[in-house]
Amino acid sequence: MGKRAILIVLDSVGCGGAPDAAAYGDAGADTLGHLFEGIPGLRLPNLDSLGLAGLMGREPSGPLRQGASAFRLTEVSAGKDTTTGHWELMGCLLEEPFYTCESFPQGFVDTLAAACGTEFIGNKAASGTQILEELGGEHLRTGFPILYTSADSVLQIAAHEGTFGEGRLQDVCRTARRLLDERGMRVGRVISRPFTGDETSGFRRTANRHDYSLTPGGTVLDDLVAKHVEVIGVGKISDIFAGKAISVSHPTAGNAHGMALVGSLCEERADQEEFIFANLVDFDSLYGHRRDPLGYARCLVEFDVWLGGFLQGLHPDELLMITADHGNDPYHPGTDHTREQVPCLVVSGNGFDPGEMRVFADVGECVLRFFQKKSNLAKTRGYG
Repeated sequence: MGKRAILIVLDSVGCGGAPDAAAYGDAGADTLGHLFEGIPGLRLPNLDSLGLAGLMGREPSGPLRQGASAFRLTEVSAGKDTTTGHWELMGCLLEEPFYTCESFPQGFVDTLAAACGTEFIGNKAASGTQILEELGGEHLRTGFPILYTSADSVLQIAAHEGTFGEGRLQDVCRTARRLLDERGMRVGRVISRPFTGDETSGFRRTANRHDYSLTPGGTVLDDLVAKHVEVIGVGKISDIFAGKAISVSHPTAGNAHGMALVGSLCEERADQEEFIFANLVDFDSLYGHRRDPLGYARCLVEFDVWLGGFLQGLHPDELLMITADHGNDPYHPGTDHTREQVPCLVVSGNGFDPGEMRVFADVGECVLRFFQKKSNLAKTRGYG
């Protein structure tokens, strides 16, 4: 049977302490720290058993699991978005941040409109719920999709599933990705944002989003695939890496679906070596951006309960790593991501020593060492 490594990214579950947080407008941001302060009854015993309590300077709720270790990781790359964080976890660092703006240049929007055969409304920075409240009705009346961005490097296009159509929306987003790349506009992701509803009942985003990312340069995933380790993406992992070096992709409709998939994948014993790379997005998309501390805490408890059962089935030849890609402190002003350190909890039943871990890229290096593989990448920077 082949060895298996499982990396679960709790999207936005930061732990404060980033040395350069102030440069990003995030001084004092601490997603987990503020949740524990603001919700005194919050208990995460299974995460604590992997070292979270000690990492956060809290009294642990039980003994540390044998073979577990915990680290704080600092992001080196410029940025605090999903793509930057995940790429760095896999060894691809950005020395310059992706393109961001308050609105996209009118010349680009005009070119996109001509290529897609439709005008656009919006073209400004806004939260996803805010933009639907403001422009959802106009979209239904005109048929024009809503174009918007945020503090992150994203171009988002929202349209009604019933009237505009999900397939057409994806075509528009693919065109936007192509035009951005042709113009050298280094936008990290183009995101389709389908929604349903009306002005009377309200508008609701669906789970049928798609991300169209820049293609990264060389990553640990390339090394693994080249050395015959199957890379299985769960959630939006394949989207984040533009499908590069992903052997199999399992999109999800949220955390519960993602956790169930990881569990079922691990119930099957693999004939070859496997790396399961999962993203659980609900922490970020449903609660962080919406500044909902209680919802965020409930989401953490749901994961912790699932983790307890998952740990019972962890095999001696499996490595489990739990980390995050950035912060999104629900107590912090605004609605955007926060520059933070992230926890990294590591456990293996076979005595594997992860070594000292200090930066995001140490995660990918740890995975390579677990599989006893060497990287072909002397130094990994940028995008393809």
